Amino acid sequence: MADYLFVYGTLMKAARHPMAVRLAAHARYAGPATFNGRLYRVAHYPGAVASEDASDQIHGELYELVDAGKLFEALDAYEGCSPDHPQPTKYVRAQRSVSAGGNSVSAWIYLYNWPVDGLARIASGRFLGQE
Repeated sequence: MADYLFVYGTLMKAARHPMAVRLAAHARYAGPATFNGRLYRVAHYPGAVASEDASDQIHGELYELVDAGKLFEALDAYEGCSPDHPQPTKYVRAQRSVSAGGNSVSAWIYLYNWPVDGLARIASGRFLGQE
């Protein structure tokens, strides 16, 4: 079974961040996808939290990972949730259901793990273009 990763911020292609370039080099772009959640502006990057409300949608990209173990080592360090980071980490990597091409796909996603009180919500669910 393939490992998939849903990204919604600095790891998206259009962000042109060095980690997005690294992701693209070690994964196959599978297309646009959505996640049932709320998006918040943390700083120059977003944070996603899961939502039970079907109208809360985060728009992002889905990638099929080639070497998930090695890639997650680098991505976990980038997202601040590797075993070396103090608890509770800012993000946690979790498997959740995302919608891609009309299908439900189980994918890894980095969820924001700190309180969102005081953070601005990005109601459109789209991080890029919101800066």
